[in-house]
Amino acid sequence: MQMRNVVGEMKQRMHPKIERFTTGCKALGESKKRQLVGMLAGKEYVSGITVIELVLILVIIIALLVIFKEQLIDLLNTIFEKITSESSGI
Repeated sequence: MQMRNVVGEMKQRMHPKIERFTTGCKALGESKKRQLVGMLAGKEYVSGITVIELVLILVIIIALLVIFKEQLIDLLNTIFEKITSESSGI
């Protein structure tokens, strides 16, 4: 019984947002519009990337830099030497 009240309350709260969204999507077909409205009604806020994911990505990048430090330094030195030697011909 209480779950019904929560769902009804959510529908009332989301109704203006859904109404604005559907009027802005006139070019879409009805099935796509229903899918998008259903998606929006299910979650009020959807985050693209969380802090944990960002931290994990940074940790992996730093670990790779530490592991391949020598190779990266050699590669950069070679690139800069080549740029320097070829720029003197210009």
